[in-house]
Amino acid sequence: MDFNETAVFVKVVQAGSFSAAARQLGVPTSTISTRVARLEQRLGVTLLQRTTRRLHLTEAGTLYYEQAAPGLDYLLQAEAALDEARQLPAGKLKVTAPADMGDLLLAGLVRRVQATFPALAVEMVLTDRYVDLVAEGVDVAIRMGELRDSSLVAKSLGTIHWALFASAAYLQHAPSLATPADLHVHPCVQFSPMGREQWVLRQGQTEMRVPLSGHTLVNSIGVVRAMAENGQGIALLPTFICQSPQVRDRLVKVLPAWQGHADAVHLVYPQQRFMPPKLRAFIDLALDELKPQLRETVA
Repeated sequence: MDFNETAVFVKVVQAGSFSAAARQLGVPTSTISTRVARLEQRLGVTLLQRTTRRLHLTEAGTLYYEQAAPGLDYLLQAEAALDEARQLPAGKLKVTAPADMGDLLLAGLVRRVQATFPALAVEMVLTDRYVDLVAEGVDVAIRMGELRDSSLVAKSLGTIHWALFASAAYLQHAPSLATPADLHVHPCVQFSPMGREQWVLRQGQTEMRVPLSGHTLVNSIGVVRAMAENGQGIALLPTFICQSPQVRDRLVKVLPAWQGHADAVHLVYPQQRFMPPKLRAFIDLALDELKPQLRETVA
């Protein structure tokens, strides 16, 4: 079945002549005539009778037109709706990210998505476990560290650098801190995923392992930062969460020549032939929003 033949027949009836239909469709009149003839041959009936002045629908032609025209209109509306959906970001977008990035980086991104694309609903799944995007119906992930799945498309967002911070109030009365070895006389607020027994610090090519007491272990980076701001010790923190003016007033970088681990951050999503507008819109906004905050610098 060739729906093009049906579409041409409907257009001929609506236009009132073969030549008018040919002009509207941008094809030769002979093509219009051939397709209508094929349709009549396939159906085994005469649909149109032509005179020198005008076209006449036969009884069979009238019946076929009355049934075919609304169906064709529905098809055209469906294609128009699909075309519009391809252009406008809308629907639900499921995003996963490490739990400790949620309140620090992603709140601003979600706020911007909501303001820019009100028809796009974002479900943010914050978890530290590895999420199979395809199996779990997740559209896109923000991941730190080495990428495990080479079948996913990955776009770099930058690098998270870790450095030592403490409050100015704490440092006023704390023992001197000239080298990483001096950390053993300071209370260290430990973000447990970064090391339960030691911190690894680097200065250029020099690496030093600093044993830790494990006295204060916390698995929330937000709590670690709050404890450091409260003067409860020295913390190894991502530099991006200490760059805002509000936090800079409360935390001071200590041993600035020494850096902790650096984690590459990527936006990853499954390969697909046709990318939905909602995913494209989110990727573009995420790159624009997060890259400036994750510049590959330790400053």
